[in-house]
Amino acid sequence: MKPDPANSRLQPIASLSALGRGLLLAAAVALLAGSASALFLHALDWATETRLAKPWLLACLPLAGFAVGWAYLKLGGRSDGGNNLLIDEIHQPRQALPLRMAPLVLLATVLSHLFGASVGREGTAVQMGGALADQLARAFKLAREERPVLLMCGIAAGFGSVFGTPLAGAVFALEVLAVGRLHHAVLLPCLVAALLADRVALLWGVTHSHYAVAPFGQLSLLQLGALLLAGMLFGLTARLFARASHALAAQFKRRIAWAPLRPLLGGCVIAALAWSLGAERYLGLGLPVIQQSFEQPLPAWDFAGKLAFTVASIGSGFKGGEVTPLFFIGATLGNALAPLLQLPLDLLAAVGLVAVFAGAANTPLTCTLMAVELFGAALGVPAALGCATSYLCSGSQGIYHAQRPGAGKAVKPVPPAA
Repeated sequence: MKPDPANSRLQPIASLSALGRGLLLAAAVALLAGSASALFLHALDWATETRLAKPWLLACLPLAGFAVGWAYLKLGGRSDGGNNLLIDEIHQPRQALPLRMAPLVLLATVLSHLFGASVGREGTAVQMGGALADQLARAFKLAREERPVLLMCGIAAGFGSVFGTPLAGAVFALEVLAVGRLHHAVLLPCLVAALLADRVALLWGVTHSHYAVAPFGQLSLLQLGALLLAGMLFGLTARLFARASHALAAQFKRRIAWAPLRPLLGGCVIAALAWSLGAERYLGLGLPVIQQSFEQPLPAWDFAGKLAFTVASIGSGFKGGEVTPLFFIGATLGNALAPLLQLPLDLLAAVGLVAVFAGAANTPLTCTLMAVELFGAALGVPAALGCATSYLCSGSQGIYHAQRPGAGKAVKPVPPAA
């Protein structure tokens, strides 16, 4: 039987109709996620300013930890899975994400920052974006195979709007799901969601941190080799961070059965160490120290201090995410390595900022694009070298245990063309 020419003509129209519908849904996700990120970032600024103005709030960190743990125990349900729950639902759709995931993680993160936990913000933005996107999937009764696309748009919108890096946000949604594998088919809706969410956040008055890197000219072969060495050290640091975070979280769960006691105990340890060691610089996001890492030499142990305080915060159950602390760790490690490797201080701080995250999250392409968006196109080659090397040296276990193996990190021969 010959194909009906009328049906043949309708196929492209149906495809365009599906594409248009998908982009409209991506735009709706962007509006919700961008607005949620703006609210979150404004609340986070307030929490940080309040904590710095009232240092005594650190004494209440154990109580804040108890409140966060109790809220997730009594109200959270599946929300406690965080980013990993979102990744799992994309791989194997089972049940809609609860709407309470968005306000719960927002309030828990702001509370954690207000009292001094060393946590980030990307986890909050990504979870809010995913939870809000899933409500649209439910409202529009999307098919089972369509729902993961909308969840990926939520990830892209949340990540892109919270950092002001929409290109990195779009690729992050594709790259974070599996190690060594990208889902190119959903690039366009993720890109639209990330770009529009970033614009929405800006319209709500959000401002993002900017770090300047001085022009550095063409790098010599010796300097490129030094960047490869630095990338290896960034990757090993990322590996240490991921393994320590998972190990400490597992120990807390094994030894303390009642969840609210974990962040309570963690808060006691963090507050005691911060006061006894004079280590308040390692609390919160640490944006002022990140800025300093581009401008002046810093103590060589700054990266280790932030790593320890963040592992203690995340491992004991405080909410927020790991990425901005990883920025701190990478930038200060780059600052410490720069004089040893004879590289410009601001250049290696910038590469370290993205490369440690690349290794910890197994997202080298995302982090290379992030470097270009944050620092300019000139940093593309140094960042790509640092991120790719860090990724290869960081081991198989990243900060997101729900990531699938994908193609892995082993270099394999390209099969011959058929």
